[in-house]
Amino acid sequence: MKPILYAHPFSSYCQKVLVALYEHDTAFEYRRIDEEAHLRELAVRWPMRRFPILVDGGRTVIEASTIIEYLQWRYPGELPLIPDDPDAAIEVRMMDRVFDNYVSTPQQKCVFDAVRPAGVRDAHGVAEANAMLDTAYAWLDQRLAGRTWAAGERFSLADCAAAPFLFYAYWTHAIPERHTTLLGYRKRLLARPSFARVVDEARPFREFFPLGAIGDE
Repeated sequence: MKPILYAHPFSSYCQKVLVALYEHDTAFEYRRIDEEAHLRELAVRWPMRRFPILVDGGRTVIEASTIIEYLQWRYPGELPLIPDDPDAAIEVRMMDRVFDNYVSTPQQKCVFDAVRPAGVRDAHGVAEANAMLDTAYAWLDQRLAGRTWAAGERFSLADCAAAPFLFYAYWTHAIPERHTTLLGYRKRLLARPSFARVVDEARPFREFFPLGAIGDE
């Protein structure tokens, strides 16, 4: 029996899991939550109504990083997204958290603020979020020097996070041209077949991005 993923193709956290699934060509049932019946099913299994969630038999797994770890244990691919070596695994998990907390979190702060009514927007909070993105961009530009992927020479959980988060972050608060290492890394992510597929699947929903999509990548 295949695992079931409740997700939406335009959600960055759902894309993070989809990249992992496509990397290993894992068979799964895709229940998109833009269908009301699927959204109701998700709400029963996870009252927070946040997605993605993975259902495998009688087990419900929440949170994108945890889902990817679960998939590696339950449906391992040819190349693990979390290495067996403890030192390498720590670097992968650390970089995953960096992309989650210091790229995705401030990026989403800006997006959520843009959809608020004008009278309750948080200009100070958005300025802080943009400053955090600037700091993260500069740190990542240095950290990624000499690396092909986020944690070294092997594609990993950290890259599953980086791909969608940097994709939307660039639309939200552009990466400065001086950060050539980070921009080159983002370009490699866009060329990765698993993420290129994710981008194509999300393309029909671009009009819903409140800050405006950039280019036709």
